[in-house]
Amino acid sequence: MAAKKLRRARLSQELCERLSRHQITTCQDFLCLSLLELMKVTGQSYYDVQKLLCRVSRACAPKMQTAYEMKLRKSVSPSSAFLSTTLHSLDKVLHGGVPCGSLTEITSPPGCGKTQFCIMASVLATLPVSMGGLDGAVIYVDTESAFSAERLIEIAGNRFPTYFDSDEKLFCMTRSIHLYRELTCGSVLKRIMSLEEEIISKKVKLIIIDSVASVVRKEFDTKLQGNLAERSNFLARGASVLKYLAEEFSIPVILTNQITTSLSNGPAIQADLVSPADDLSLSEGASGSGKRESGCVTAALGNTWSHSVNTRLILQYHDLPTRQLLVAKSPVAPFSAFFYTIEKSGLVLQAGVKEQKSVTVNSVTLILPNGCHPAALHQDCDCRVLADLGG
Repeated sequence: MAAKKLRRARLSQELCERLSRHQITTCQDFLCLSLLELMKVTGQSYYDVQKLLCRVSRACAPKMQTAYEMKLRKSVSPSSAFLSTTLHSLDKVLHGGVPCGSLTEITSPPGCGKTQFCIMASVLATLPVSMGGLDGAVIYVDTESAFSAERLIEIAGNRFPTYFDSDEKLFCMTRSIHLYRELTCGSVLKRIMSLEEEIISKKVKLIIIDSVASVVRKEFDTKLQGNLAERSNFLARGASVLKYLAEEFSIPVILTNQITTSLSNGPAIQADLVSPADDLSLSEGASGSGKRESGCVTAALGNTWSHSVNTRLILQYHDLPTRQLLVAKSPVAPFSAFFYTIEKSGLVLQAGVKEQKSVTVNSVTLILPNGCHPAALHQDCDCRVLADLGG
């Protein structure tokens, strides 16, 4: 809430412009200054500055609400509580789709469909509410230069051929998706910090960052002293602002993450499990003593980031062309597994849904922490994918 812009704290435009000249643009910037500093930059008296402090504090303080009020708000407008994925079995498990007002993470090795999911979600958010959409614009922050306008149009035309029955409708949809290519941590954070006014002016209903891990892992080598603390600080700041935007405007935020691999008898390997073939090649390896080693494949960015996201979906390889989608963390859904393929229309679920304590895919087994029941995955259990490398 401290990330709220001062313009939305009901301060006069003249005062906001004056504060902006001193790089004071958010409630946090304002509240971090002493009374003497505020008197200097505002040109106001001690008494008037105290009143300003009270006004800004009230503007950014979280509003108390009862569980009944939360339930009533969702029941009055259920369509605004979730963004439907149009993957009906997944939507049913998630009680409606990707939740508004929180962060949803998509984690997978390369090639499993993270960007395809994000592009599909972009199309869905622009649809009218009567079709399960949010009837709004999308902000898409692309850190890997992976976004494809051609693929966007292909998914829209094939998934909703009746609605997108003309070039005019397709072009109207593409004009609602605002793409930013940010290739450094600094530029990503700067973009996130500037989104508040853009959400209002462009009527944004969905934020996508594809991917967070890409820029973080390129810039921060955690083996170097001090880098881990800097990385954690960057992730915490970014997550805090995104949570505020999601809650304040009741919109979904979708983030993509990568996979990291570590060996149980050695240091972590900062590399992605890029394909089932790589998994098989690892399974043939052995330690210097001739013993087989077991490895752990987990979502990147660590525990701090893991606790920042509210919902985590894991995509992974199965038998090509089939892949698997796992609901690994959710405040409302049990652990679930779905099989899907990637078609011209985007992700398409295959028949069947499984709820189980472990899922084995090409020698990679998803298991739960010691004593953790699948239904407890939404309660901050750290769901890990363990690979038996030659067992």
